[in-house]
Amino acid sequence: MSLNLNSPVGELRGVGEVRRKALLKLGIETVFDLLHHFPRAYQNRGEVTAVARAGNKEYENGDAVSLVLTIGTQPVARMIRRGMNILKFRAFDESGTVEIIYFNQNYLKDVFTVGSSFRFWGRVHREGGLLKMTSPIYEPYVEGIPLPDLVPVYTVTQGITQKFISGLIADAWKEVSGEIEDIFSEEKCREYDVLSASNALSAIHFPNSVSQISKGRERVSFEEVFIIASALAAEKSRTAGSTAPSLKGAELRRYTDLLPYELTGAQKRSLDEICGDMEKTAPMRRILIGDVGSGKTAVAAGAAFACATSGYQCAIMVPTEILARQHYEELRPLFASVGINVELLCGSTPAAEKRRILSVVSGETEELTGDIHILIGTHALISSSVSFKNLGLVITDEQHRFGVMQRAALAAKSEGVHILAMSATPIPRTLSLVYYGDLSLSRLDEMPPGRQKVDTIIVDERYRERLNRFIRTHAAAGNRTYVVCPMVEEGQSKTARAFADKLKSDPEEMADMVIFDKEEDRVPMKATVEFARELALKLPDLRVGVVHGKMKSAAKDSVMRDFTAGNIDVLVATTVVEVGVNVPEATLMIIENAERFGLSQLHQLRGRVGRGDRKSFCILMSDSKSIKAKERLAVMKSTWDGYEIAEADLRLRGAGDFFAASGRFRQHGAAANFLFGGDVDSDIVSSAIKAAHNTVSADPELTSPENGLLKEKIGGLVKGIDNTIS
Repeated sequence: MSLNLNSPVGELRGVGEVRRKALLKLGIETVFDLLHHFPRAYQNRGEVTAVARAGNKEYENGDAVSLVLTIGTQPVARMIRRGMNILKFRAFDESGTVEIIYFNQNYLKDVFTVGSSFRFWGRVHREGGLLKMTSPIYEPYVEGIPLPDLVPVYTVTQGITQKFISGLIADAWKEVSGEIEDIFSEEKCREYDVLSASNALSAIHFPNSVSQISKGRERVSFEEVFIIASALAAEKSRTAGSTAPSLKGAELRRYTDLLPYELTGAQKRSLDEICGDMEKTAPMRRILIGDVGSGKTAVAAGAAFACATSGYQCAIMVPTEILARQHYEELRPLFASVGINVELLCGSTPAAEKRRILSVVSGETEELTGDIHILIGTHALISSSVSFKNLGLVITDEQHRFGVMQRAALAAKSEGVHILAMSATPIPRTLSLVYYGDLSLSRLDEMPPGRQKVDTIIVDERYRERLNRFIRTHAAAGNRTYVVCPMVEEGQSKTARAFADKLKSDPEEMADMVIFDKEEDRVPMKATVEFARELALKLPDLRVGVVHGKMKSAAKDSVMRDFTAGNIDVLVATTVVEVGVNVPEATLMIIENAERFGLSQLHQLRGRVGRGDRKSFCILMSDSKSIKAKERLAVMKSTWDGYEIAEADLRLRGAGDFFAASGRFRQHGAAANFLFGGDVDSDIVSSAIKAAHNTVSADPELTSPENGLLKEKIGGLVKGIDNTIS
């Protein structure tokens, strides 16, 4: 049976059921998926070095080198401990000799015959006056037959090696390279100065030069931005004639009279901008950006008030149940006195209560129709079972935690609806949407009285004892401490030792000495559960609590209540505390393995402290040697401004995902289906956006034959909304 792009990857030679399932974990289900599983890096094996030079100090930093060597001694194998064999031999070039070592690969005795030549690639180290290479990658070397200079390195998983996936991609390419469809004609490729889709894939997977890789990546970036911008432009064109209800803000004075404080000038300005938009019949698309603690919720509540008093319903979607309950507990009593009813709908809402809420909010229960004016909830609001009688306003809190299509799914609950998104930090994706013109912008650039900036300090493990004393000092003053770890339990990630053992058993995994690769760390990651135990032993006089995402909602809420009430001095947590936790007595935030978090997360976590009038601190704990990691952490130390942080994140990490891929939403960083957008020249991004707008302007419905594939790809972005909500 002949293969095509839609063929299941299981039809490829060498892919049985076990490997098929392993590939599925990488998002690879079809041949198309396989060819779009792009390298995360490239090994530059083409610069062959002489042994004498490889022993110089310039290679002491651990960079990999390529050596063309002739086997000089017969390989000798011996057992060094139970389950571990070692194979040694010596190889040479005209300038010197290297000892080559492999673990648990005795079969190589028959590969490395004396007098044969190989290109070895790996690290060289000196031991006892002798240069050695441990588990280098090897390729037979024959004079006159070239070896590839640039070798792709792919993201893999258990059961899938670099060698296997590289071979699989090569086999698939031979079968289907002639079938690659292109959204651009040859004429358009020339006009946009990009490679064809087929040539781009070839350049990415089988490059001959660094410049060829760059051109391939540029084409992928151009196409990704072009499709996204086309989708947004087409949606804007489609809804250009739609109308939303006119929501009057004339009674806002009644709202501000309910508040126990005066709104800041920035809050008043933003609320005026929002209400000005909502009074129009054109649907509002606006994002409210403000640092943690700047008062976004008060502004959003004012918008919800305007909606409710105009006779329409408002839906407020937030990313966590903790935050949903906090909003509910704040807004329900505030609005009860003026007859505005607020309800809560979450995954944990009892079935009978859920049925009542669904019946009332949809208007099915006649005698209670209209009694739910504001419905607050999590992703449960997007469920197909939720319908509104007269939805007028959709508010998404912590916008960076939701995908664009999740926001759209909630908006689709009504024919015409105003949308207000909120974010403390517009992470790269959201910031990019502002650039694309999809959202109008309101900024809270003024902090309410009493809020103070948090001192941010970067330290490493050498400061551990001093840090523990600092925790005690804060507890003695009646304050509380957060400690945030990147993992729940040990075993979720390889430690440095485990990584080293992996290299010994699988040299194909030596993928960090590369070009175009992110600088990777091998610093062991802290796990919440184990770290809490250790901290409780070191600080036996303090009460240490634990909260993480794997706990049931009731257990998480119980721990958070204890921390809020002061029954816990130190709360060790994952990023479950990133949003919505308001504890004014919390004055110390310690973030372990800070280099592992995005700037948006770091900014959000830092915002959990300094919420009262007490001096507060954020400690970024990192032993990373990565230059990029240090640069990112330095941003947190130098600025408090969320917009500056977002711009830095866009520059350092890329634009992130805009839409779902394979039914899954990715929320952070330059993930696989928007792989290169943040790395290429901004002129390419601008050109792609301009080309997309021109295309949609000329053909708003994308009905012309040359736009058929583009229309199909845009349709693929938005289908399956109900199936992607967790």
